[in-house]
Amino acid sequence: MYEIARRHLGKVVAGAAMAVTGTAVAVAISLPGSAGADDTPGGRGTLGAGAAGTAAGTSGAVGSSSGLRGGEGGEGVRSEGTAPPPATVAPAAAEGRKGVGSDPLTDDELSRAETLALTPPGAAAQQNVEGGRGPQHLGTDLADPLPGDGTRRAEVRLYDYGRDELITRTVNLDTGKVEKSASQRGVQPSAHPEELREALELILASPLGKGVKEDYEDATGKALTSTTQLWFNGDLYRTYREANVPEQLSRCGEHRCVRLVTKVLNGAWIDTRNLIVDLSARTVTRVG
Repeated sequence: MYEIARRHLGKVVAGAAMAVTGTAVAVAISLPGSAGADDTPGGRGTLGAGAAGTAAGTSGAVGSSSGLRGGEGGEGVRSEGTAPPPATVAPAAAEGRKGVGSDPLTDDELSRAETLALTPPGAAAQQNVEGGRGPQHLGTDLADPLPGDGTRRAEVRLYDYGRDELITRTVNLDTGKVEKSASQRGVQPSAHPEELREALELILASPLGKGVKEDYEDATGKALTSTTQLWFNGDLYRTYREANVPEQLSRCGEHRCVRLVTKVLNGAWIDTRNLIVDLSARTVTRVG
C-alpha cells in the first residue's frame, strides 16, 4: 500500500513540474523580441531588420511578425536620410519657328512674311509714312488655306504713300515665294502705330501744335519736345462719319488721314481730337 501511494505522489510531482516548465516556455515566447533593447526608432529598426532576416530563413508566420518590426526600422533609416530636392517649375515651351494648321503666325513667320513681301521688284520705289524708301507695313495675318492644301500662307498688307495704294501680298511660308499681289485705291485699313506716331510728330511740328505744347506745360511745368512724353492712340478720320468736312480734308479716304487722342504720361488728357492729320499730304487741319 505504501508503494502504491509513493508512485502516485511521484506522478503528481512530475506533472506539476511539467506544467511549470510549460508556463515558463509560454512566457518566454510571449515576450517581444525587442524587450530590453534600445527603444529609439533607429534601435527598433536595427532589431526589426535582423528579425526580418531571421524570419526569411525560418517560417512564414514569424516572418510576418518580424516584418512589422522591420517596417519600424525602415522609418528609422528614412529619418536619418537626406531630404528630397525642392520642386521646380518647368519653363514654358519656346514658341516654335513654324506654326501648325490654323495656329496664329509665330514671330519668326511674321518677320519672314514681311521680309518676303518687300522683296518683289519695285518695292524700293514705293514710300512709307515718313517718305522713306519702301512701302509702309500695316499688318500681317494668316491667309485662308486652300482646299486640300495644308501649306501655311501669310497675307501682308502694305501701303504705298507715293501712289496712295493699299498693297496686299500673299506669301507662301514654305516656298518663300509671293504667290499673289494686288493693289487698291480708296481702301483704308486701320492705322498702324508707326503712322500714329508720325501724325503726332506732324502736329508738334505744325503751328496748330502750339496749343498742345501749352497744355502740356500747364499740366507738368515742363516743355513738350518729343512724342515720347505723351501717351497717344487714334485711328482713321473717315469723312462719311462727319457732318462738316473742311475742303482741306475732302480727299481723306483717297488719302490716309488720322485723328489722335493724347494725354500726359500718367497724367491729364490733352485734347487733340479737333486736329486731323493728312498723312499723304503731310498737313494738319483744325475741325469744329
